[in-house]
Amino acid sequence: MKNTALITGGSGGIGVELARLFASDGIDLMLVARNNDKLQETKNNLENEYNINVHVLPLDLSVKASPDKIFDFTKDNNLRIEYLINNAGFGYFGYFSETDWKKEESMINLNITSLTQLTKLYLTEMLERNSGKILNVASTAAFQPGPLMAVYYATKAYVLHFSEAINSELEGKNITVTALCPGPTETSFQTRAEMENSKFLDIANLQAARKVADFGYNAMQKGKSLAIPGFSNKITAFMNRILPRNTIANIVKNISLPK
Repeated sequence: MKNTALITGGSGGIGVELARLFASDGIDLMLVARNNDKLQETKNNLENEYNINVHVLPLDLSVKASPDKIFDFTKDNNLRIEYLINNAGFGYFGYFSETDWKKEESMINLNITSLTQLTKLYLTEMLERNSGKILNVASTAAFQPGPLMAVYYATKAYVLHFSEAINSELEGKNITVTALCPGPTETSFQTRAEMENSKFLDIANLQAARKVADFGYNAMQKGKSLAIPGFSNKITAFMNRILPRNTIANIVKNISLPK
């Protein structure tokens, strides 16, 4: 049975760039995303270019039944998931007192609940064969509170701390968990987060999705627990360790305010 990489959010942005990296190494893929048309297009492109097998499953991972559906699909198709890439996620901009709870509930379900459940489902199989790698996409947002995106920043803090904890539990095993913490990246994230009018975008230095994916892929293959691409992003993470937390919160708020 050939190794397969399961990538959520695999039809665009960092997810599709990670898919290309796996494909270039001859690793079969299973891609999950909401947009079936984009999934099919990605499948066709990767199979034609790299001569690999790509399975696709259109699902909304903010729906609580979705992780079980993914797991059942991989079992029914005899896929050995050697690599689990929890990449799907979204943000939501605005004052918490004014934002839509339903959107925030969906964000929590996607960014936290589905990621956690998929990790548990596939980690069990990895432990049985004593091999596997997990890459959870967090964010530099994980290192500080985030006024005007309070729930999103909190979900990414969860992803970071969860990933580091599980990786520690797996010490001595042939399995690792890597938390990828990119800064602002050239994806559709900003549009979906409804933050086009935030001052943050005027000062953000957006990294290319391919560069972020390449950094995360290499860190995962080396078994690193934490991957922060870009010097300025490393500085951001470091500054959060030495400045008072209320100062950090005020800085984030001031650069995030509407124009």
